[in-house]
Amino acid sequence: MDDGKEGGNVKIVVQEWERVLLYRDGRFEEVLEAGRHRRSRRRRSVVRVLIRPRLLVVPSQEVLTADGLSVKVSLTAAVRTSDPRRWHEAVEHSDGFVYAALQIGLREAVGARTLDELLAARGSLPDDVLASVGVAAEAVGVVVDSLAVRDVMVPAELRRAAADVAVARAQGQAALERARSEVAATRALANAARMVAEQPALLQLRTLQAVEAGGATVVLTTVPG
Repeated sequence: MDDGKEGGNVKIVVQEWERVLLYRDGRFEEVLEAGRHRRSRRRRSVVRVLIRPRLLVVPSQEVLTADGLSVKVSLTAAVRTSDPRRWHEAVEHSDGFVYAALQIGLREAVGARTLDELLAARGSLPDDVLASVGVAAEAVGVVVDSLAVRDVMVPAELRRAAADVAVARAQGQAALERARSEVAATRALANAARMVAEQPALLQLRTLQAVEAGGATVVLTTVPG
């Protein structure tokens, strides 16, 4: 709604989603909250500042990880104006200032991790970015309510290399399991042979058990004396 003028006063209606800064001769005087206000219009000017939450989107940024690999990362930030006067006076474009801080914070957070660390702990990346951006945003009257990583894009050649490593790891694990099984079988046979050598009667007992079960054919031979 436009400001209405009656006599020497100015009627100012402030919406819920905004605040109005009142200046007199170029000097800050007060912040007008939501509602209807009447002020003298003599040598006064007003600035309307939106305080509703808004979304800043940082598109894909190509960043080098700590181990020198290139990835593309993007994020979104939900922000709002917490101090209308500071938002208007601190810098020319406060949201642009916060946007640049988000870009720098994202690069620093990614650059401090290796690719494996980045992919394994992707959920902690927004916290690190927020820690570096929070102070800069507050300096221009902005609060960053939340951050979310949208995408972490790895080049195709790195994805193929990772797939090859995973296949090699799986094949190596399978070979290791086969070797363990063979060792266990060999150890069992060696133990059985040692027991028979130490106690020959065990072989005769096992033979009788097989005959009783009907699951084996026993051939008896006579050794000439």
